Amino acid sequence: MKKIPRALNEVIESFERLPGIGPKSAARLGFYLLAVPDNFTEKLADSIANLKKKIKICETCFGVGEEKECEICRDDTRNRKLICVVERADEVLAVEAVGGFNGLYHVLGGAINPLDHVGPDDLKINELLNRVEGDGIEEIILATNPTIEGEGTALYIKKKLEGIDYKGKVSRIGSGLPMGAELGFADSVTLSRAFEGRREL
Repeated sequence: MKKIPRALNEVIESFERLPGIGPKSAARLGFYLLAVPDNFTEKLADSIANLKKKIKICETCFGVGEEKECEICRDDTRNRKLICVVERADEVLAVEAVGGFNGLYHVLGGAINPLDHVGPDDLKINELLNRVEGDGIEEIILATNPTIEGEGTALYIKKKLEGIDYKGKVSRIGSGLPMGAELGFADSVTLSRAFEGRREL
């Protein structure tokens, strides 16, 4: 952006790098921060700094938490024989918000996408296979997004599961989500129906 102070322009450019934020939204946010009290911007800056310092990637499911193992993985009341596989950590929050699912999670870190140079080795697929092999898991729900990449990733995982010592069921979330949709943007009713309508692969 031209004709605005450098410090403000740097903030706007930083906002533009965030997903879903275009130039107009970035400029609106930048000018909004100029108008709010100093304590708000200071608290915002501190919370962003703390995000990278205090949040850790869970060693078990690769979700997020404040310790080596996230709260869900540490929760003894969860059904430890049921694992829901999602692409991103924010999708764990989407499923949890629906309620009704009491199992564990596994976050892949994305989906197989050759066009973006993302292959199986770039995801936490081998970690999933190691986690479920001979571990008494009764069902794996493949809740990757209903996109071409998500469907391909789900089929790839199913094929890999067939090659290891896994005797449980493999299911896919149902048709409550349309092709091309993402879990993180689905409303709770749609997501709930998707889980109810999951099918065996």
